[in-house]
Amino acid sequence: MNPYLSTFLIAMTPLGELRVSLPVALGVYKMPWQTAFIISFLGSMIPPILILYLLNPLSDFLMKRSSLARRFFNWVFSRTRIKSQIIEKYGIIGLAIFVAIPLPLTGAWTGSIAAVLLGINLLRAVISIAIGILIAGTIVTLSVLGIVSLF
Repeated sequence: MNPYLSTFLIAMTPLGELRVSLPVALGVYKMPWQTAFIISFLGSMIPPILILYLLNPLSDFLMKRSSLARRFFNWVFSRTRIKSQIIEKYGIIGLAIFVAIPLPLTGAWTGSIAAVLLGINLLRAVISIAIGILIAGTIVTLSVLGIVSLF
């Protein structure tokens, strides 16, 4: 598969995001860090935008039609509420911090679900998530470049 497309698609995954796409692009594909960063950032921004705009209508539609969907969305929503205390406390700044923490289940996917559940304005949520992704990308890029330079 094309390394650029692969990096972009990895950045779109819920568990990987740019926390995985950047190390793969830099370590495996030997991309220049600037290229890897831009591709990973763009890939990481697609799912949150879709989630922010489509989660409520989609979940409402599916939950009315399927008990399995209702159980799934209730599980996702309750799990997200537990993880999103920093967002509730600090609003859009908390959302950016939450997305910026480069740990599993604290990225753009969970942050965007939390933004929807907490009723954060869509434009503010997109900007906040983008800032969080930029911070996380900087942390991951610097970490990977530091590790790669050791070898």
